[in-house]
Amino acid sequence: MVVSLSISPDQLQRWYAGNVRDVLAYARDGRKVRFPVSVLRPHVTHQGVQGHYAITFDDSNRFQKLVKVG
Repeated sequence: MVVSLSISPDQLQRWYAGNVRDVLAYARDGRKVRFPVSVLRPHVTHQGVQGHYAITFDDSNRFQKLVKVG
């Protein structure tokens, strides 16, 4: 499934400093998807996290990987 993310650096900093554990986003097909905020770390730039990402879950709906696709 593919999600579009636009998260500012300030928002990420507040999430990491606070008690936020999960990100709730909507896939392109309209489904809600929840994943750990910690998986965003490799994708953080000076602009925050921006772009389209393919997210993969296993058969038990546990996070597998997040890959930037655009």
